[in-house]
Amino acid sequence: MGEATPAHIALVNVRVFDGHRLLEPDAVVIDGPVIGAGSTAPEIVDAEGAALLPGLIDSHVHVYEQADLHRLAAWGVTTGLDMACWPAERASALRAAVGTADFRTAGLPAIGAAGPHSCMPGMPSEAVVRTPEEARRHVAARVAEGVDYVKGVAEAPGAGGPDVETLQALAAAARDAGLLSVVHAITTGAYATAVASGADIVTHTPIDGAIDPSDITALAGSSRAVVPTITMMEGILAGPRPIDGLLANLRALHTAGVTIVAGTDANTQPGPPARIEHGSSLHHEFELMADAGMSPAEILRSATTVPAGVFGLTDRGQIRPGSRSDLVLVDGDPTTDIRDTRNIRAVWCAGVPQRLS
Repeated sequence: MGEATPAHIALVNVRVFDGHRLLEPDAVVIDGPVIGAGSTAPEIVDAEGAALLPGLIDSHVHVYEQADLHRLAAWGVTTGLDMACWPAERASALRAAVGTADFRTAGLPAIGAAGPHSCMPGMPSEAVVRTPEEARRHVAARVAEGVDYVKGVAEAPGAGGPDVETLQALAAAARDAGLLSVVHAITTGAYATAVASGADIVTHTPIDGAIDPSDITALAGSSRAVVPTITMMEGILAGPRPIDGLLANLRALHTAGVTIVAGTDANTQPGPPARIEHGSSLHHEFELMADAGMSPAEILRSATTVPAGVFGLTDRGQIRPGSRSDLVLVDGDPTTDIRDTRNIRAVWCAGVPQRLS
């Protein structure tokens, strides 16, 4: 855990990632919770030419306790976008945590009566939606709890998930409430349902085959985004089954121009099909994204400026005066070798220095 007090320092001789490249060595002021203007501060720290990245955003995590937020922060993940957290009291407590990774959540997801999620330990019956009207009521309940976006779970037709009309109602109700909608899909049939739902974000990549080209075209022709979570899908396929198909799906989405957002499905509680570590897994996700043909700069944007834009987090994702001082200092040049994101020297969450892993 980092100290509770935000820093007031000037990092000098630091190379800033501007969303495309590392700039020439300069100074960045951490003025408590925000990035300050100018180049001076009570304390001067020589970064010795290290690279300074905006704090990383993992756009698909499952956070159960504050220790999970500390694990994220220790690996440079300063914002965790949670995709299922209940009860509302737990979400409120995590949102109130200070001096660590920032927490946002969808709260309780909307699931089908007979899909795999209905069998997960501790899943409340309130999560089940069978009709468009129940989907609208689900969204109203989540809005009342103060969620940051809404999540639904798609399954292939006949596999126990909500039907297309119900997920369409979920997405429309979220939109009417001023919230984004996220839909989970891990099979090609579920992916088609998720795309047809009109959800703003589709999370995961099919494990059973290639995404239908018409679904890719629909995504590419819109402002919608995809969070591939190749790391989780790799975990599900653990064993002799190769991940070539996962990488091919990501490559097809990327080549078509679909907006790609980095996420891992990190989790610690019983229920998910694979245990994915908080924090370190995002760096593994980066490496898989590189294997699928994304450039280091594209990958860095997928965990900084792109999710900040997609999720409306206007105070982060870039290093500029007035933004949150969510920062990651690394040795090497991650715009050349994405593995250098692992070479973490320091992390600040809203200016608070973090204890590294």
